Amino acid sequence: MVSTEIIRQAQTRINDIITTTPLLSSDRLNRQLPFDLHIKAECLQRTGSFKFRGACNAVFSLTQPGQPVIAFSSGNHAQAVALAALLSGRKATIIMPEDAPQAKIDGTRAYSAEVVLYDRYSESRDEIGKRLASEQGAELIRPYDDERVIAGQGTAGLEIAAQAKAAGFTPDSFICCCGGGGLMAGSATALNDAFPITHLYTAEPADFDDTARSLASGQRQQNDISARSICDAIVTPTPGEITFPIISSLARAGLSVRDEEALQAMRIGWDYFKLTIEPGGAVALAAALSDAFLVHFNKTETDNNKNSRRQIVVMASGGNCDSDMFMRALSSKSRY
Repeated sequence: MVSTEIIRQAQTRINDIITTTPLLSSDRLNRQLPFDLHIKAECLQRTGSFKFRGACNAVFSLTQPGQPVIAFSSGNHAQAVALAALLSGRKATIIMPEDAPQAKIDGTRAYSAEVVLYDRYSESRDEIGKRLASEQGAELIRPYDDERVIAGQGTAGLEIAAQAKAAGFTPDSFICCCGGGGLMAGSATALNDAFPITHLYTAEPADFDDTARSLASGQRQQNDISARSICDAIVTPTPGEITFPIISSLARAGLSVRDEEALQAMRIGWDYFKLTIEPGGAVALAAALSDAFLVHFNKTETDNNKNSRRQIVVMASGGNCDSDMFMRALSSKSRY
């Protein structure tokens, strides 16, 4: 079971390796919103995403010297494990979908990892990973269903709690991008311990809203195998076996956004914060700015601090975006 104490232990283990990312706010944007918005800029983390936290904690927890590692990922976990392995003197083999953004494939190889490509729609990455791990005597580091990884991701939640307290506010809501759920499970655990009254929400692409549907039904739901989205970093088939029970015990609900809204959020991230956010990393920001959340917010949210504006924290989970996709986002129409 991942507890706040285990997350604190992970923070001690990796604190000298990871980057403490800022919690940003824009006065100019906040003047147009009914709340103050704060972005946890994990797109500025080493390797460009929060995944480096979990990968570091998992890799640097290994006790067998020189043991190789294997991971499967569409790109962010891939690069994170590759760099963590390189820093710890281990060989890394990374299993990646052949349609992953080329920038992520190139980035993974740049950290000296061997990349094995597969067809995500006809092959099982789990089966490939188990086979290669057995052949190489390697440690398989899963992208989210691994308590070491969840604890590492939870260090982002510890940072948010410390940064919010230092800034003198209590978050009314926290919205987190969610694929398999490692970042949400870890961060929600840490934030719930620090701020029990904060409402916690997941955010997903509309056609990959398995966590939202799972939270509503109480049972893990699958996504349609034919579904597609530009938010490649968080298009997982179903919530994690380990992560979902944690999320379901803490999250208020799941939110979803269309690809077009993710693109608009990417532009807002650049226009107001000068951040490069990838599509999957922008869904929490998109959810906070959506009409659906604003309606929900006005109906259900409570102000933790009377006579003051409500405070919303969103996770910008990654920034590994191809230039063509980023240009597409900058060309999108923004409501702000």
